[in-house]
Amino acid sequence: MKQKGFASRRVHSLLGVLPLGVFLFEHLIVNHFATGGADQFNAAGEVMQNLPFRYALELGIIFIPLFFHAVYGVYIALTSKNNASKYSYFRNWMFLLQRITGIITFVFIVWHLWGTRIAAMFGTHPNAQMVVDILDNPLAIIFFVIGTLSVAFHFANGLFTFLITWGLIVSPKSQKAANYFCSGVFLVLAYISIRTIVAFATMG
Repeated sequence: MKQKGFASRRVHSLLGVLPLGVFLFEHLIVNHFATGGADQFNAAGEVMQNLPFRYALELGIIFIPLFFHAVYGVYIALTSKNNASKYSYFRNWMFLLQRITGIITFVFIVWHLWGTRIAAMFGTHPNAQMVVDILDNPLAIIFFVIGTLSVAFHFANGLFTFLITWGLIVSPKSQKAANYFCSGVFLVLAYISIRTIVAFATMG
């Protein structure tokens, strides 16, 4: 039973980095084209919309991995407890924040996918104006900021967990270096996300 749980955690952490992490970076890069104006964003979005086998790719790279990662993540959040005797005070806080941002991230992604990807399946073509209209509401801007920062933290801290879970960082020195690296990843993702939101919010 313990072996099965360990394997499930490994799969859970792996899916958070590959393929969901790859999709996150791709999504942020496409969205960041908004800083160059609506035409640049729409052109980048058009390329992604016209990818061969797009629906199959989205199912295999986004929806199925996201479903498993989210469901098992909720299970971990409800069954795991902080362990001060095993982990440092800082790591316990990171573990708690990982669970909190996981729930926020899940709600945000479901809402975001429904308003964009799912809407596209029903004939509503995602474009810059769609996002501008969404962010016309100040509450939506706040939700986007909280959501995107949660996603950035959840991925960056999850990347550290991935490195631990897969035994890629063992020594205190390597873990310290990885912690700095993952913190840098969070700052980069947060910067790109906030800059993109500002671009959309001021586009109209």
